[in-house]
Amino acid sequence: MPPAYLLTWRKAYSAPIAFIAGAVFANRLIPTPPARVKGESYLLSPTASQRMTPDYFEFYELPETFRPDEAALKRRYYALSREYHPDFHATESPERQQEILQLATLNTNAYRTLSNPDQRMAYILGRHGLLEEGKQELPADFLMEVMELNEQLMELEFEPDPATAERVATEANALSDTLDAGIEPVLAGYEGLPHDARPQALEQVRTYYLKKRYLLRIQESLAKFAARS
Repeated sequence: MPPAYLLTWRKAYSAPIAFIAGAVFANRLIPTPPARVKGESYLLSPTASQRMTPDYFEFYELPETFRPDEAALKRRYYALSREYHPDFHATESPERQQEILQLATLNTNAYRTLSNPDQRMAYILGRHGLLEEGKQELPADFLMEVMELNEQLMELEFEPDPATAERVATEANALSDTLDAGIEPVLAGYEGLPHDARPQALEQVRTYYLKKRYLLRIQESLAKFAARS
């Protein structure tokens, strides 16, 4: 019988699988880790639940954590890449080959997600149902804090001014750095928390994640203004 994580994965992704061959498996026995796509966003579906989302941590036999051992993660990826390489299963039944195909794809997706801090954070929050519709509201005090930045962005839209753009960028970066410093102890200590204490930590991470995304949009707008000038 297929392992539990594969059964879960099959339920979550019942559509036909487009296997990534090409650069990943072509002419090499051990694939290099999948490249991170620049600017790639990883927000789980609003309807995704913990039951229906593949458990990448279980798949890699690692604890759920925001700060995984990167070396252990990579070793696990390479080991499973060898184990699920299609060349090693060419004589298997069609059913088994399809199962290997699914596991190889799952391995690629798991590594791409867990090796990227932003995608990993969104993945963990999504698995706990914290990125669903209606749960993405920003605190009112934060919105008040960034109101002036938004007003300055509106002014830049009509009257481009390098000095104003630089000032907004400096303030946005300072806010971002403050958020990073504040959440780091929570991220680092999450794995060691008792399970009944984790929901509160996850709420803190969710708030941080949403604030960072908001600031990222401001920074992206500034980049567009800079490109025009």
